[in-house]
Amino acid sequence: MTQHLRTPIKVISITAMAMAVNCQAQTQTPERSPETSVGRMPVKDARVLMVMALQAPDGKAHGTLTGESADAISQRFKANTPISIDVTTDKRYRQPGCSRLKVTFWQDGVWLPGAQAPRKQSIEFGINYCLDGLPPKSLQ
Repeated sequence: MTQHLRTPIKVISITAMAMAVNCQAQTQTPERSPETSVGRMPVKDARVLMVMALQAPDGKAHGTLTGESADAISQRFKANTPISIDVTTDKRYRQPGCSRLKVTFWQDGVWLPGAQAPRKQSIEFGINYCLDGLPPKSLQ
């Protein structure tokens, strides 16, 4: 019954970056942002950061995507900068270990089709998530 809710975050992350091409995205100049990779935990899967945010007193976790997914995304968008992931808690639910999380993937130096120059590209989504990997039983 809940199997469809367990879509791997790795697949979501690749899809999210690919969707960024077709979505209106936040852009900045192509210089590296100061928060790029300094003090960020390298992760192959965003779920690690989601769990860290759930457990953090301030509800935040920051990392850099590594591994095959990061390589594939960077190659697709001709970028050679790290893919950063920021997870913040929007709302904590009554059910222990469950929150509404905002997950943002971003990368500097992304070349989009038809673009004149590389730019910062980001995609953000919200997810109701618990420490067990499932959504909360109630949104209260």
